[in-house]
Amino acid sequence: MNPKRRPIIAGNWKMNKTATEARDLAAKLVPLVSGIKDRDIVLAPPFTALAAVAGAIKGTNISLAAQNLHGEDKGAFTGEISAEMLLDSGCEYVIIGHSERRQYFGETDETVNKKVKQALKKGLLPIICVGETLAEREAGKLHEIINRQVAGGLKDLSADDMKKAVLAYEPVWAIGTGKTATPEQANEVHALIRQKVRSLYNAEIAEGLRIQYGGSVTPENASLLMAMPDIDGALVGGASLKPESFAALVKFT
Repeated sequence: MNPKRRPIIAGNWKMNKTATEARDLAAKLVPLVSGIKDRDIVLAPPFTALAAVAGAIKGTNISLAAQNLHGEDKGAFTGEISAEMLLDSGCEYVIIGHSERRQYFGETDETVNKKVKQALKKGLLPIICVGETLAEREAGKLHEIINRQVAGGLKDLSADDMKKAVLAYEPVWAIGTGKTATPEQANEVHALIRQKVRSLYNAEIAEGLRIQYGGSVTPENASLLMAMPDIDGALVGGASLKPESFAALVKFT
């Protein structure tokens, strides 16, 4: 972890927790992390729980994120949700291009890019996800996949846009499987992402960019991962669904 970059720990609750359950979880988390001032803490509950969690964390050091958004302002898009709806619910961040969105719902580099631009235009901070599958890694396509996703997701973004963005590296083979990339493996890809951003922009933008790791992060492995020079935080799945485990993870040393 580079001391010049502020760590960011985000809990992605995925399709878990009713509004009542989500409010209770957030309320229990608040006192557990209240004294932490040197890192950003973000919660991403499902859409139906955004307002409840917003109320529970109001005035605290925890920010609210959504798990997705649509690329248009409004319209006949049944089942979708707009940036303005997210802002009205209290969101500051939005996760875009999560591997599960790519795998199950047809997200592409082009749709990710459109959503990133929409988020930035409306004042939301995007957490842009990239990552390879096990088959792609074993086929020697790691660099190709990561470089393509980074370039595609960031297409036509300005340097000022990049100062507001967070990237998250998710090795798809390590999500929900209990498998975790070694700290060295994870850092290698984070460094690759940073190098690609450097080639697209410049050294200043690349060195300022925060890149989270998102592959089965737990309180037990967080400190080793965060010790790596190019890892600036975590996008946490299962371990964020219990306040004690997520608080322990936020407090990595």
